[in-house]
Amino acid sequence: MAELSQEKKRDLEAAAFRRLVAHLRDRTDVQNIDLMNLAGFCRNCLANWYREAAEEAGIPLSKEESREIIYGMPYEEWREKYQKGPSIPITPQH
Repeated sequence: MAELSQEKKRDLEAAAFRRLVAHLRDRTDVQNIDLMNLAGFCRNCLANWYREAAEEAGIPLSKEESREIIYGMPYEEWREKYQKGPSIPITPQH
């Protein structure tokens, strides 16, 4: 493989990240809990990592703003449209 410049490496990483985010936006059937169970991260983790990177660069970004960047809409709107209830019935404890 040819040696990549730091700039080209960054560009490729950014393109892969954008594709991952687009894929997760398209796959609204995949719940965050599924991602956490299988991969150890979810959309909220990506939003947190994005916000942390912004803060390291001196760019203030709120939790809500970073989630909207990842989800493509306000988080509460995404939850209302796509989040499913628990798949295992919860039995009240007496």
